[in-house]
Amino acid sequence: MNREKDNLQKLGHKTEIPETYAPEVLETFENRHQGRDYWVQFNCPEFTTLCPITGQPDFGEIRIMYIPDERMVESKSLKLYLFSFRNHGDFHEDVVNIILDDLVKLMNPRYIEVVGLFVPRGGISIHPYVNYGRKDTKYETMAEERRRGYGVRV
Repeated sequence: MNREKDNLQKLGHKTEIPETYAPEVLETFENRHQGRDYWVQFNCPEFTTLCPITGQPDFGEIRIMYIPDERMVESKSLKLYLFSFRNHGDFHEDVVNIILDDLVKLMNPRYIEVVGLFVPRGGISIHPYVNYGRKDTKYETMAEERRRGYGVRV
């Protein structure tokens, strides 16, 4: 356990918040329950990013749910990563896809989904959803089923 703790650079240390998009701040640790499927959920209710056209801030909540395999994302590094979007300009749909891609690359989870619940601008809100299930496994089927069901939200 101490070896794992020694590899974490953000946890327990004063850390500067990145000023630009910074996937390199993400860190992982070993999943101690690899023989079991279970959910891990993160909610970031104060997420901000910039509109790539106007430069105006966009506010929302990012929700990440995943079923880990061998590695898990460390929460402080995830917080810093999500904060790194504050000065980054991308459309809402791009943001959730970027987050998903970065976390899949980082952890190689069995299953993961990311949803953005953005505050309305101009009278309309956008809630993009993206997911991933490991190819050729039950998690790929699960991803397809959850994607179909997501469109039914009220």
